Amino acid sequence: MIHLEAMSVPVPPRVRRRSGEWVSIGAKRAFDVTLSGLGLIGSSPLWGLIALAIKLDDGGPVFYGQERSGLNGVSFEVRKFRSMIPNAEAQVGAVQAVEHDPRVTRVGRLLRATAMDELPQLWNIFRGDMSFTGPRALRPGEIEVGGDGRVERLEEVPGFIERSSVRPGLTGVAQIYAPRDITRRWKFRYDLLYVRRQSFWLDIRLVLLSFWITFRGRWEVRGQKI
Repeated sequence: MIHLEAMSVPVPPRVRRRSGEWVSIGAKRAFDVTLSGLGLIGSSPLWGLIALAIKLDDGGPVFYGQERSGLNGVSFEVRKFRSMIPNAEAQVGAVQAVEHDPRVTRVGRLLRATAMDELPQLWNIFRGDMSFTGPRALRPGEIEVGGDGRVERLEEVPGFIERSSVRPGLTGVAQIYAPRDITRRWKFRYDLLYVRRQSFWLDIRLVLLSFWITFRGRWEVRGQKI
């Protein structure tokens, strides 16, 4: 059971890994490679159907790519099936989607609700840019705008360095448990809880919960999708 009240405990600035933890890291990587490989093979028939549906919906590009910040701040490119109108950020910038966001296409609503827009990220997991579980991969240079209008770089939010000490994940504690509209400061606390408590069995639990949410088509409501 994950106790969120434990998130008030400070995390040391440097994460020291004991010898036993390397076994868990190796098991985590083997799990990522195996599951992402099976996922790529098993989902391959869907890729063509999704691409066709996106093209028939509005004729725009099938994929869109973004630069993301990975382990220890190393950048990588992530691709997703496009779920929003083309150039959705041209007028408003990198704004997180909200429920019933008008920028989301008809096909995109289904993709986002079932997380099928994330399928191309299985390749990022397979090659080691990401893991199945971990903090959400941030965009370099992202900012947080507070209720008072003050702009804060995410690198300045407490916990940023600690959460960067693990690979970003397709799913995780914050993605599953954090309410959509809380600030990044609070989301980072969920992430830090994962950094402190990470284990192979916690990863299994988070993956199974994610499959359940996908099966129910609830990611558009529960997930932190942008």
